[in-house]
Amino acid sequence: MSEQVPTGGEFFARHSALLNEAAAAAESREFFNPYKESPSPRVYGEEAPKAGEAAFKALLDREFALPGHPGTGTVAPTETSPYGFSLGVSYPRVTPDEAIAATRAAAGPWRDTTPDVRAGVAAEILGRLNAASFEIAHAVHHTTGQAFVMAFQAGGPNAQERGLEAVTYAWVEQRRLPRTARWTKPQRKGEPLVLDKKFTPVGHGVALLVACNTFPTWNGYPGLFASLVAGNPVVVKPHPGAVLPLAVTVRVAREVLAEAGFDPNVVVLAAEGHDDRTAAEYAVRPEIRIVDFTGSTAFGNWLEGNARQARVFTEKAGLNTVVVDSTDDYRGMLGNLAFSLSLYSGQMCTTPQNLLVPRNGIATDQGTKKPDEFAADLGTALDKLLGDPARAAGTLGAVANKGVKARLEEAAALGRVAHASQPVEHPEYADALLRTPLVARLDAAKDRETFTREWFGPVSFVIDTESTDESLRLLRETVGEHGALTASVYSTDEGVLEAAESSAHEAGVHLSENLTGGVFVNQTTAFTDFHGSAANPAASATLSDAAFVTGRFSFLESRRHAAAEEATGA
Repeated sequence: MSEQVPTGGEFFARHSALLNEAAAAAESREFFNPYKESPSPRVYGEEAPKAGEAAFKALLDREFALPGHPGTGTVAPTETSPYGFSLGVSYPRVTPDEAIAATRAAAGPWRDTTPDVRAGVAAEILGRLNAASFEIAHAVHHTTGQAFVMAFQAGGPNAQERGLEAVTYAWVEQRRLPRTARWTKPQRKGEPLVLDKKFTPVGHGVALLVACNTFPTWNGYPGLFASLVAGNPVVVKPHPGAVLPLAVTVRVAREVLAEAGFDPNVVVLAAEGHDDRTAAEYAVRPEIRIVDFTGSTAFGNWLEGNARQARVFTEKAGLNTVVVDSTDDYRGMLGNLAFSLSLYSGQMCTTPQNLLVPRNGIATDQGTKKPDEFAADLGTALDKLLGDPARAAGTLGAVANKGVKARLEEAAALGRVAHASQPVEHPEYADALLRTPLVARLDAAKDRETFTREWFGPVSFVIDTESTDESLRLLRETVGEHGALTASVYSTDEGVLEAAESSAHEAGVHLSENLTGGVFVNQTTAFTDFHGSAANPAASATLSDAAFVTGRFSFLESRRHAAAEEATGA
């Protein structure tokens, strides 16, 4: 006799109104803000900031506790804060064999329960993560180098919103078909054929989440929660430099799963040392049926080519491009671009890299501006934005790793620097490495090899083109060949804007037009903005759309003849 399947229905009852609101927002694309992004004590409570910081500090210099977690031994500390100290946190060590065995053993009841129950459990996890936003913010701040307010917003509420968005899409798509149906086919003679049919969404199997260093929760939550709600257990494999935010997430998820009556090994943490390289080993295991990855193009392409047994969802690198044609708000354009280049020291997958400017200049409300003058004015805008060290620290955060620093030094050696990167002293952390953006001048005809590389970090290029038409052609070609997460255009000419939109459609990239205010090309909002596009090489998925969730489950049908008395209506 099979064991009774846990229901966890109380969580769905608790969160059904939120899920319905989220579904309506995903359809309307209107403003929806379920998790407040202000770290104000007035929003989260007077004690929340201190309690969150204390909870974070209590995790340092000890082993992270995950009761009942599979595996033996520990992974030695791997995380060093970009602000100058070792976190000293060790984690449970689990081998791929142990992690896969544990998740597969836990999978049955989770797979067999209803989408409503899974969505309710996921929404409860997100609610508790929201309550822990200050703890998570400190963990994100000290693993990624994001400034604290950004770490709170992007690592907490904004990530939770992206998670809820994935929950919503997975829940809605699994409810698209009726659970049961009676099929009646009239016959020329005799009684009709009558079948009772059942349609069940069934998860594909164990999912692997390979997370990144810079946005472990924002980029990690969509895949985690889409797989869970689709009925799949998940192995969470953090980047060795940013384990703690996802360890806290796994801890909360396991607690909620256990309370709902499920085996907490539906979610397992697979921490590793810097030299372990287990992601590739996990990814090609036949038991792994889903892979979510954010990171380098090289490994993303390897996953797409080698994890053939799995559905692979990637977000990789790209050449984010801005076409500058004309503007009626030159100061506003420069300020918007300066902030976009500076936010988190350009360590965002959406930061603009290539700014294409016609050689003969652009028409503005301050006269014609040729590329050299535009680059100089952009440098002035950067200096104005980042002139105060405290404000600069709050915008730039810290350089996350040595690779970013090396690229910055390589770009400086190109020899055509229009705005040099400068060090900034952090007012609290003397050992933090803060650097302002570097802007270099390039030529579209001569420097293609340089600007068709991704320079992840605070490096951007003002590139001379022959005309706006050539700029749009370069947008189509470079994004089509190398991919991009974002594209932007500035023009007062409606014809140019239409041509830019057409070029973006051809290249397969999302487009922002004439941003001069408080909305920036490198920021997207859940439930209204898409992030990434499988239409260009920088990604194989969009956060979030239906395709992001439907590859994680299949509808399976059971059918039988209806009982005779039921078929005849007796």
